[in-house]
Amino acid sequence: MLGPLTFAAPFALAALVALPALWFLLRVTPPRPRRIDFPPLKLVADLLPQRETPARTPPWLLILRILAAAALILAVSGPVWNPAGIGANGGRTPLLLMIDNGFAAAHDWRERLRVATDAVEGAARDGRPVAILATADPAAAFEAKTPAAALERLRAVAPRPHPGDRAVHLPAIGTFLERVSGSGIVWISDGVAGTGEGAFARDLEALAARNGAALTILKADQPPALALTGAEAGDRLSAHVLRAAPNGRDAGLVRALDLKGLPLAEHDFRFGNGATEAEIAFELPVELRNAIARLEIAGERSAGAVTLMDERGKRRRVGLVFGGTSDQAQPLLAPTYYLAKALTPFADVQEPRGAKGTAESIGQLLDNQVSVLVLADVGAMDEQTLARVTKFVDAGGLLLRFAGPRLAAGNDPLVPVHLRRGGRTLGGTLSWDSPKTFAPFAPESPFAGLLPPADIGVRRQILAEPDGDLPSRTWASLQDGTPIVTAEKRGRGQGLVVLFHVTADTTWSNLPLSGLFIDMLRRVVGLAGTAAAPAGDGGPRPAAAILAPRLTLDGFGALGSPPAGATAVSADYGDRATPEHPPGFYGPADGGIAVNALKPDDRLTPLDLASVAGARVGSLAGAETLDLRAFLFTLALMLLVLDTLAGLWLGGFLSRSPGGLIGRLGGRPAALALAAIALSAMLADGPARAQEPPANRPNGFESALVTRLAYVITGDAAIDEASRAGLTGLTQMLATRTALEPGEPAGLDPAKDELAFYPLIYWPIAPNRPQPGEAAIRRIDAFMRNGGTVLFDTRDGLTARPGAAPTPEAAYLRKMLGTLEVPELEPVPLDHVLTKAFYLVDTFPGRYGTGQTWVEALPPAAEGAERRPARAGDGVSPIIITGNDLAAAWAVGRRGEALYPVVGGDQRQREMAFRGGINIVMYTLTGNYKADQVHVPALLERLGQ
Repeated sequence: MLGPLTFAAPFALAALVALPALWFLLRVTPPRPRRIDFPPLKLVADLLPQRETPARTPPWLLILRILAAAALILAVSGPVWNPAGIGANGGRTPLLLMIDNGFAAAHDWRERLRVATDAVEGAARDGRPVAILATADPAAAFEAKTPAAALERLRAVAPRPHPGDRAVHLPAIGTFLERVSGSGIVWISDGVAGTGEGAFARDLEALAARNGAALTILKADQPPALALTGAEAGDRLSAHVLRAAPNGRDAGLVRALDLKGLPLAEHDFRFGNGATEAEIAFELPVELRNAIARLEIAGERSAGAVTLMDERGKRRRVGLVFGGTSDQAQPLLAPTYYLAKALTPFADVQEPRGAKGTAESIGQLLDNQVSVLVLADVGAMDEQTLARVTKFVDAGGLLLRFAGPRLAAGNDPLVPVHLRRGGRTLGGTLSWDSPKTFAPFAPESPFAGLLPPADIGVRRQILAEPDGDLPSRTWASLQDGTPIVTAEKRGRGQGLVVLFHVTADTTWSNLPLSGLFIDMLRRVVGLAGTAAAPAGDGGPRPAAAILAPRLTLDGFGALGSPPAGATAVSADYGDRATPEHPPGFYGPADGGIAVNALKPDDRLTPLDLASVAGARVGSLAGAETLDLRAFLFTLALMLLVLDTLAGLWLGGFLSRSPGGLIGRLGGRPAALALAAIALSAMLADGPARAQEPPANRPNGFESALVTRLAYVITGDAAIDEASRAGLTGLTQMLATRTALEPGEPAGLDPAKDELAFYPLIYWPIAPNRPQPGEAAIRRIDAFMRNGGTVLFDTRDGLTARPGAAPTPEAAYLRKMLGTLEVPELEPVPLDHVLTKAFYLVDTFPGRYGTGQTWVEALPPAAEGAERRPARAGDGVSPIIITGNDLAAAWAVGRRGEALYPVVGGDQRQREMAFRGGINIVMYTLTGNYKADQVHVPALLERLGQ
């Protein structure tokens, strides 16, 4: 190794010693041939013996030949330029390659993987075994393997959706280094300090120094990762965008999406000068805010850049009604004052305005569609009001009631338990000599985990009649066992009736003055709209229930099926994600919880390497390894060609005399042509390759022999690559599932290429590209008239809205089709032959499942005719329009992996996209054959057979 320059075959450099000998061998060149005139006498005179000496090779030609030999020797030695000196320690000891694969590494994962691959390939050139350690994976023992096996292990490493805990790997690292002293360590770091990790870098350096290992740390100049955390549903939905250090990414966009992946709102963010945190806030109506299921940083493919929202993060609309008189409803005295102060931080509190009486107040709030109706000391209600409140609860609403003199004196059926009247109650309340305090909450209570302060005292309460259902309906009780909060589930809509057996003000207890009151109300209001299983007979799902993972995020922030190692969490889980509990949704869809990669109070901090003096710290940008063999071989070949031309020139073969080659060919132009031919032969990849057409461009002869799908090249590299990969995936599915064996898909330019060879052309709409020319439009028109089908994909299924202004893609397509004779279109009917061409399908989803698919309108069925299983026109629809981005759902990589995530809650959406694509292809190839086939029994019956 010479600094950053290494050699795969260093012993080949010994041939450089032979260069001086080559110098002397190459100095002599044969004498230049002489021209002898034909006259005989002159010929005889020139035949006299003369002493001839060899001519000397010109110094410049000698240097040229020495340089060619040196370049060839250096190329054979396999030189590699390794500016970072990854893992180089001059020996063949094992190399430990550590790579951070927490969510912070997802942003530039390809760059990290490239550097790691270069490190393994460098170890292979040195003959060193390699051990791979992914720091975000669970701790386990590891050992060094061959470089080939290490590369296979490296390809399996992927970003994890949780923060990495590097410290748990220190024991395994120490054991590995103790086996073989002098090992090399390369740590490809994400530059972000782990949560609660401590001085991992310093401990790693100490281990390396103790075992004589060379430590190299590679990281970005500044950690590029961004994260999102702290979503709070107050008066507005706020969140915090984080970064570990200023990294040049000072601005961006945060999107709010619903459960189907449809965008609901966007908000830009900008970091201040040198700031590492930026706050954003969405000001939306309660209905839209409660529909938000996911916040994400646009363009940041990382689980840390996603915050999932569950029922706990939704802001409920809460209506307050006080049953007291007007003199009691004074500011700072009324129960609604304490309730409004406690509920405002997490709920949209509403109070009736201008209402006269309790019945009118309740009706006004129910008309406003509140999620929670709070009745403070409301006694008997008239029949109409009672019926409305009962209907509200049966439909899934939450009725929260507080005790008081009027409730104690009333006879109201909307209470969770039977209340004791008379006896030990005085005016419906019980008096004690000394106040009673709360008992610890039971594990099955929704208040489990809250700690009642010792200074809470209850002076009065409404007692509940003892019965067999009372324990299961009790959420909180006093130290003497009497219930203080009870609840019951009502109706099929999972409605709830919750009763606090004390008042909402301080007349019966000091509970409204404590922080426990706010926490209890938060948990009760959070149950509004959930359909969770009750605790026993009376309440909703207990807070300590176990919830299994339903959908989880991968390291790049895409929702999918839970991994095999994911385990259930308790319903009150509030910690950050871990390897056992990856971020995602847990529990049922209508009552689960969300686990995120970061807690609301987590922050990103840069990795401190100031105390790591014994390690070599480098940059990922400067760690690129360059193989110099190709360059040196090309240089040697060029020098040899120049040497050949120089030898011909010195030998007189390129002279302009009649005996020279140029003279025979007719002068200088021929010489230049000869040199050009020589250089072309040197630089060309080969005669056969020169005849090949460009990649994915159609070849008329092959396309005429093999059925191939085609796509229109738009000029947008990302869209064209998605189209190519999508039709490749659909082609593979066709070959696997049907009798059709299509060839590789072809990219087309409608204005230049022949279209008649292709039954189906996929045309993705790229609004940022110019409109196709008139020639292309006319050729497409002729193609559709002659029986071809064009599938236009606007790819706007995520942004298009019925009745709204057209999207840029839709406007682009309308303008393009303005001069074509497009037939009348309709959404694909359920009895269309397209839905039965191969599979039985109802819709044609792609990356998105919400867009509509349009085909040529079929003639209406005759009046009085029986419904037919399949209906078709005279031919195949020449045009199909969709907005679901079909190619992205079909797109596969080299190993058959899906390249783009699908947006939607249906896990079978990609499979249904492939089935719809197969149906489209079969429909274009077979026409109405399937429609005729499904009617064969009716035809045979009509023929009397």
